[in-house]
Amino acid sequence: QLQLVESGGGLVQPGGSLRLSCAASGFTLDYIGWFRQAPGKEREGVSCISRSGSITPLANSVKGRFTISRDNTKNTVYLQMNSLKPEDTAVYYCAAFNSMFACTAGRGNYWGQGTQVTVSS
Repeated sequence: QLQLVESGGGLVQPGGSLRLSCAASGFTLDYIGWFRQAPGKEREGVSCISRSGSITPLANSVKGRFTISRDNTKNTVYLQMNSLKPEDTAVYYCAAFNSMFACTAGRGNYWGQGTQVTVSS
């Protein structure tokens, strides 16, 4: 069974950090993207990474604060989030794609269930 499972979300104070994980089972991660959706807003792409480690950032608002990475031995992709702001509050999703273009466009069939990130004092 093909499955993506996100973890690592939670409640954090402004300025804090979280690391999200996206673990795949049933298939090998190729192009993986992190996306987020805040209440009342459209889904926003955060960053994409290829199997070889090439990164395409998607959101200027997280530049210098969020870092995508992967461990192919664990079939897992990470999103390190530092200097978190209240406006980063959202459900974060990871998804798998067959090309970087598809990732940047958010056009994929395999999505995780999401993990809630809440930044609040």
